[in-house]
Amino acid sequence: MAKSTSSSSSGIGVFGLTFIVFLVLKLAEIGVVAKWSWWWVTSPLWAPVCLLIAGFVVYVIIVFLFGKK
Repeated sequence: MAKSTSSSSSGIGVFGLTFIVFLVLKLAEIGVVAKWSWWWVTSPLWAPVCLLIAGFVVYVIIVFLFGKK
């Protein structure tokens, strides 16, 4: 009988943790984060998507410029 082991890691991640820190600082009105716009406080949530889209755009441009003719 073969043993089957499976491991899955689910966690908050760097961006999620950064968002929570910013959120707590904003709501507690601590430091300069208290003066930030909510766009900047929530930026760790949408920044990864923007980076992914920007990377895809760069990829498409490179393929368009240097692809086979």
